[in-house]
This record gives sequence, C-alpha cells and structure tokens, in this order.
Amino acid sequence: MENVSIVGIDLAKRSFQLHGAAADGTVVFRKKLSRPQLIAFLSEIPRCIVAMEACATSHYWGREIGTLGHEARLIPPVYVKPFVKRQKNDANDAEAIAEAASRPTMRYVSVKSAEQQAQGMVFRTRDLFVRQRSQLVNALRGHLAEYGVVIAQGMVQFKRMITSFDEVVPDLPTEILGLCQAYIDQIALFDERIGALDHEIKGRAKTDEATSRLMTIPGVGPMCATTIQAFAPPMEEFSNGREFAAWCGLVPRQKSTGGRQILGRTSKMGQRDIRRLLITGAMAVIRWAIRKGPPPGSWLAKMLARKPRMLVATALANKLARTAWALTTTKENYRIPPLAA
Repeated sequence: MENVSIVGIDLAKRSFQLHGAAADGTVVFRKKLSRPQLIAFLSEIPRCIVAMEACATSHYWGREIGTLGHEARLIPPVYVKPFVKRQKNDANDAEAIAEAASRPTMRYVSVKSAEQQAQGMVFRTRDLFVRQRSQLVNALRGHLAEYGVVIAQGMVQFKRMITSFDEVVPDLPTEILGLCQAYIDQIALFDERIGALDHEIKGRAKTDEATSRLMTIPGVGPMCATTIQAFAPPMEEFSNGREFAAWCGLVPRQKSTGGRQILGRTSKMGQRDIRRLLITGAMAVIRWAIRKGPPPGSWLAKMLARKPRMLVATALANKLARTAWALTTTKENYRIPPLAA
C-alpha cells in the first residue's frame, strides 16, 4: 500500500470497484468494497490521487475523500472511455479511470461545494416545475381544442382564458368542466411554486457580490448569473475568456486537417443551461436594439446590418461569456465600451 500513487474508483450506489496503481503504472491492488467500507479503506492508505468519473454522486464523494487528505480528481466520462480495454466491466472501468488520471494533460472537473449544489438544485427544481406547467397547459389546450375551444399561444393568453373560463366554455359537459378545473388548479399551484423560487433566486443574486457583478452585464439577469455561479467551474481555471466561451459551447466545431481550417456549427460543449440562458439574454438585447435602435457604429449595429439575427445572438452570447469571465477574474463591474471613431 505504501507504493500507491493513484486510486481509480468506479462509483455505484452500493458497491465500488477500486484500482490502485503505483507511479510507474503497475497494479498494486484491485478491490470491491461496499458503501460503508469505502471511507474506512481510504482512510488507511497513504495520501494519493483518488480519481473518479464526474457523475451525480461524485461531488459528494470528492468532498468526503478530500477531508481524508487525498487529492480528489473528477474526470469527464468521455475522457475515460478511450482507456477502457476490451470488455466493459467495473474492474476495467476503475483501471481506465486510474490510467486517465495518470495523464499529465488530462482535464478535470472541479469538486463543487455543498452551497454550489444547493444553488444548482434550486435552478433544476424551477426548470422542472416550468416544464411540468408547460405540459399541463399544452394538455389542457389539446383537450379543449377537441371541443372547439382554441386558445391563442402564450401564457398571457392562457391566463386571460382562465380568468373568464366559465364564459369561454359554457356548453361543456359537467365532467369535462371538473377535469379542466383540476388542470387549472394544478397550473396555479405550479405558478405559485415557480414564483417562490424566482423570489429566492433574485434574493440570492442581490446578496451575493459575484452574482450582482455579473448582473451589470446587459442581457445577464438573476437567473443567468446564478446559473453561472452554480454550474460553471472556477473562472481561474480558464486562462482567458475565449476558453470559457469555448467551454460553454459558443464556438464553432472544428474539423480541420492539413492546415486547412474547417469550421462548422457551434460545438454545444459544456453546460447547456448556461449556454441556453446566455443565448436567451443575447436575444433580449437584440430585440431591444431592434425596437429602440442600436447605437450607431457599435458592434451590434454592424452585425445586425449584415448577419442573420440568430447568428448575431450566438456571437453576442460568446461576448457575454467572455465578459462574464473578465468581470469575475478582475472583480470589476461592467462598463459600456466606447464607440470606435
């Protein structure tokens, strides 16, 4: 055990497969442990690198293992897959994790704190409630359409229909009216829960200094700022804003060869919620600029004059990501850039 340099762990719910390797890559041990045995075993071996795949429970185990003095490293599963030899099983997976962690150029996922995961859970819960509310609204629309009642698109139109529901559908059978009222009550319950979560997110955004700083960027609101704080790794891990924008998936996918640069659509790498909210914020800025008129001579005015709107939104989202990195690393508020002469 004194020669152990890297321990690869294939995580599961109840049983864990461990692969211990020395500095030269030789196998020191292979073990299968139950959940209660894992921490007890790791506390008895010398301090070393403990590598795991980044998954749902990996951040919890990363924090627990870090308290023992080990260096916990989380590897994206896509980077572990090339090191799996032949058949896929728990033992080969653990060996592949240890092999991937031994590579000097391997990229890792930062272990999240419990506070970060709590912020992420608030956002995930709100997102789930919004999707479930949309499912109920669409289901009620479909049922009413079968009886000749067509509701215009949008939550505003739907809520107007709810306020005068008895006048809109006076001739429906009593059984149908009862079922429709059950839908409406459930939608109202989701509206209340979503509003409470929105209030909580806005309250956290106002009290957190880093989140408030991000909200000074045009197009970045409380939802986007808190999502960046909850899901993005520490900005210090990126050498510049371009790397963070690439991590968000807001750069073209490359298929270059032989010195010929071939660029395709956006790569869509990284965290999809951050990318979606950045593009949504960029679209809000563009709609406002089209309505009020962009500043003459600005970058946005030039782009809107010669590029499609969605392409401009993606490019602007890239700029928002780079700006978010700059403000986080320099701890400064956003300043409107001067127009070029």
